[in-house]
Amino acid sequence: MSPSLHLVFCGTPSFAVPTLNKLVEAGFPVSLVVTQPDRPRGRGLELTHSPVKTRALELGLQIVQPPAIKQNEAFHSQLAAIHPDAIVVVGYGRIIPQWMIDLPRFGNLNLHASLLPKYRGAAPIQWAIACGENVTGVTTMRIDAGLDTGDILLQKALSIEPDDTAETLSPRLAVLGADLTLETMQRLAAGTLSPRPQDHSQATLAPILRREDGRVDFQRTAREICNRLRGFQPWPGAFTTFRGKNLQLLSAYPSEARVAPGQLAILENRLIVGCGQSSALELFELQLEGKRRMPAQDFIHGYRPQPGEQLGSS
Repeated sequence: MSPSLHLVFCGTPSFAVPTLNKLVEAGFPVSLVVTQPDRPRGRGLELTHSPVKTRALELGLQIVQPPAIKQNEAFHSQLAAIHPDAIVVVGYGRIIPQWMIDLPRFGNLNLHASLLPKYRGAAPIQWAIACGENVTGVTTMRIDAGLDTGDILLQKALSIEPDDTAETLSPRLAVLGADLTLETMQRLAAGTLSPRPQDHSQATLAPILRREDGRVDFQRTAREICNRLRGFQPWPGAFTTFRGKNLQLLSAYPSEARVAPGQLAILENRLIVGCGQSSALELFELQLEGKRRMPAQDFIHGYRPQPGEQLGSS
């Protein structure tokens, strides 16, 4: 039997595309796709479609790209005329106003890339890795006026592998989330969902990333720095300074060596930097400001760092 719920889909990034695909493939009528306006990108600053808009065009779906939604009367009237049963929100990138929350009979349903109430906010995938989690997951929830505080509908966990970065983990969570959203909509249509409130006392935050989050503090342990390097890919990455120039740390792993925090050492042609609590990182790939990416051995041979030379000093 074809699903009976008529939907509006709000999403922007590639993370949202598998969910849109699943809902359309399953037969849910998607009356409208709402996505962010086209943005200038690249050297030529050409206007570029969002991944969701690109896919919606391929699927032949109606698209709208309002520059703002909170007090947009035309957009309000457009949604009201559609009479959606539910609005599905996946990485749309705007706060959903109360009028939009109240519009559909089943409300606004969000796919969030964490096991709520942990990692509420804009960057849950990045912060879960940066904080050293071994498990994360996806949650479908009913949006309310708070920041990811609404009732939980369904959840599914996923292991974070030791070498995962935000770039490798995100596509797996997107696929898992698409399946979970489809199950959520099917159970919503069947009336078999049992929403449950979040335990707000267990909440943690995953705020939007800033450039400074990528600056390496060598007083942290090697494991903490490595986790942040993995989590903050592709931006802001992990960076420090070397001889007054920006230095990106692209690949590193904790070492058994013992070196003072921030100091470089060359041990058997391996590049080591000291970290907090008597730990150290072996650096495998780096990129100095204005230069190409290079393996550590090329960096050693090209720049001949001196024993005890410091990273992060001005």
